[in-house]
Amino acid sequence: MGLNGSVPSPPSPAARRFGGASVVFLALAAAAPLTVVTAVVPGAYADSGLLALPLLFVAPGLLLLTFTAGHTAMIRRLPGAGALYTFVARGLGRPAGVGVAWLALLSYNALQIGLYGVVGAAAAPLLAVPWWAAAGACWLVVAVCGMLGLHRTAWLPAVLVLGSVVVIAGYAAANLLDPAGGRITWAALEPVHLADVSRPVLGLLLVAAAFAFVGVETTAAYAADVRDPRRATARAAVLAVLFLTVLYAVAGWAMTVAAGPDRIVAASAGRGSELAFDLAAERLAPWAVTAGRVSVVAGLLAAMLSLHFIVTRYVMALGREHVLSAGLARPRPASLTQSLAAGLVIGVCAAFGQDPVVSLGRRLAVGGGLGILLLLLATSLAALLFLNRHPAGEGFWRRFAAPGLSTVGFGALAYLAYLNFPDLIAVAGGIVLLGLLYGLVLRFARPVVYAGIGLGGAAVVVAPSPSAVVLPQPRTPGAHRPERINRLAG
Repeated sequence: MGLNGSVPSPPSPAARRFGGASVVFLALAAAAPLTVVTAVVPGAYADSGLLALPLLFVAPGLLLLTFTAGHTAMIRRLPGAGALYTFVARGLGRPAGVGVAWLALLSYNALQIGLYGVVGAAAAPLLAVPWWAAAGACWLVVAVCGMLGLHRTAWLPAVLVLGSVVVIAGYAAANLLDPAGGRITWAALEPVHLADVSRPVLGLLLVAAAFAFVGVETTAAYAADVRDPRRATARAAVLAVLFLTVLYAVAGWAMTVAAGPDRIVAASAGRGSELAFDLAAERLAPWAVTAGRVSVVAGLLAAMLSLHFIVTRYVMALGREHVLSAGLARPRPASLTQSLAAGLVIGVCAAFGQDPVVSLGRRLAVGGGLGILLLLLATSLAALLFLNRHPAGEGFWRRFAAPGLSTVGFGALAYLAYLNFPDLIAVAGGIVLLGLLYGLVLRFARPVVYAGIGLGGAAVVVAPSPSAVVLPQPRTPGAHRPERINRLAG
């Protein structure tokens, strides 16, 4: 018994057009680095009072590097699988894979929709329009690009995130070249200052720092689109993690140099997300400040585009495996579905006068980030179990040490997140449980679909098991000649 052939197969190697650089840019775009530097970093300085904040980006960066070791081993072993839920299905079982797939879909969608509120609030003052009008314009761009497809529009998020990186680098260089008091200080990079805050606050900051890397784990979802999936997606994940770790740490430190280590907390509390632009205005021409504000909007648009493409890849993978409707296995239906959902949420929030940052940005973005944190935990555990069941020459580091460390690390972050956001973690757990139950239903109701979970749409054949043992019967003499039997009967 096999699945019908109406579902499109994954692209052939000849149809794969992307190189590793494209995947790196898409991963960086999903993280929205300029928003992290201009909004998250000053907010963390203000709320925590921790001078050594830049060092906190190193911890999740190192944790993600251990994750990528097992992650890349899984990509090399299962290059056609793609989305992370397929790794979970192979390591923790198909029902767990379905549960994690549901969590991933809702988490990435929540992040994408939440960013519409943030981009609306950021663009409204620049365009002198209501937030929902700016968000609607961005929604239209994302929807059109989604319908055109990744291969035609992947250049856009790459260009936009490159502009964000240029702004971050330019602002950081200006801050370091014109330090407060006339000299560069290294206080923000001294680990001794990590003891200045309580452990609960430090734990919350680590969770927030981990959220700043959301997107680097998405490289595997492009396995069907790149020319060399075994190498390109693996290298892209490592490069994205290293780049973001250095970028965040240097940018956060440069802000303390420009404002002064003794004034950074007060300045962040007083100016918030305007601090980065205030420091730039003191050192650069006015056009550089305007370019920075525009780049924030452009970077958010790039993040929404990247997240949109990620959700499309997940929906297509689930459609190819018939976990979702087979009609969603094609790019346009997969893109249109999430665009309609995002447009509906934006319209409802606008109609009821909801605050775009609070109702959309914070709630949905935090919820989506927590879901992805659990996704990384499940993937780490799946890699640990799968690679030890099927070592196939993998060394101790990739097979056991790296996935083991990432499992413990993400488990600790998940526990810290639970202490601060118990309701959201409970919701995420409920989503996984519902997906797991649906996977069990598929096991008995649709065994062919169940057998194909985690195989990336590969052909599946399920042989029916015999219900009873059939013993051979003695052959009637002359059974091969019916006329003899008829003659005997007469």
